[in-house]
Amino acid sequence: MRIITNIAAIFAAMAIGGAIAGAAQAQPARWQGQWPETDFDRTSITDWSEIMSGGPPKDGIPAIDMPRMVPAASETRLGAQEPVMVWPVPDGPARAYPIRYLLWHEIVNDEAGGVPVAVTYCPLCNSGMVFDRRVGGATLSFGVSGMLRASDMVMYDRQTESWWQQAIGTGIVGEMTGAELELLPAWMDSWSRFRAAYPDGLVMDEPDWSRDYGRNPYVSYDRSTKPFLYSGEMPPHGIAPLMRVVRVGDRAWPFSRLRAEERVTEAGVTISWEAGQASALDARRVAEGRDVGNVRVRDAAGADVPHDVLFAFAFHAFWPEGEWMLGG
Repeated sequence: MRIITNIAAIFAAMAIGGAIAGAAQAQPARWQGQWPETDFDRTSITDWSEIMSGGPPKDGIPAIDMPRMVPAASETRLGAQEPVMVWPVPDGPARAYPIRYLLWHEIVNDEAGGVPVAVTYCPLCNSGMVFDRRVGGATLSFGVSGMLRASDMVMYDRQTESWWQQAIGTGIVGEMTGAELELLPAWMDSWSRFRAAYPDGLVMDEPDWSRDYGRNPYVSYDRSTKPFLYSGEMPPHGIAPLMRVVRVGDRAWPFSRLRAEERVTEAGVTISWEAGQASALDARRVAEGRDVGNVRVRDAAGADVPHDVLFAFAFHAFWPEGEWMLGG
């Protein structure tokens, strides 16, 4: 299994991106042998050169199914500022999924409070979202295809082997083309904030895989000037491609503004920023990443709003007509 292990390997791989893209022009025939159960006659893809191999094969990055959960109070391996995906389970204790595990697995299929979810994280886009796995009366489970589109993870469901774009939660190839996953209220927070907010919460236990959990395999990636295997248009307004932005629907708020203002209320939401969360994509150890801050998004009633925190280039790629919330 080939896993990209550091930023040098990432950009070495970029050198062959052109050759990969050229081969991809023959799509979808090139993929049919590897995906015999996928219905390639049903797709929203118009330019197959957009689909590229990210390196690992199908399931080369193994998704986790029904992870062990342990009481947050008993967890001692995580640093205080380490990022975790937080899902406030309906009718049950909140759950935290450490990014140190999602860096190596990218998808966790879980279920709690009667809700089956896919906890997803694409390191190349910094896109972390929790989706309801129920679609059209069926409950799907998801794996990592090993392919990228606009540098974003292409997921697949094991029931129909349809392909799904993680950034938009939408089926793009196969029987599920056009189907949409429901995005649930969830957010990335620091481990210490999760423990303080949810003293009776649960946290995902370390998976039973041979990985150096806690090490960041994408050292300095979010300090880069160019995204991995991305040749699309860069963001407007002079926004750095790997600047984090908060996306709510088709609007994006740059972190540079949020850090400066700390609290922004507009377009029906209030976004607050507070220091104290390490970047998972910076230092060699996740816990030692530079402070990029914590964000919460709430509506006028104070309820958590479904959103994503992703890199600016990815927002522009998937919402090219989206609105940039730059302030005055």
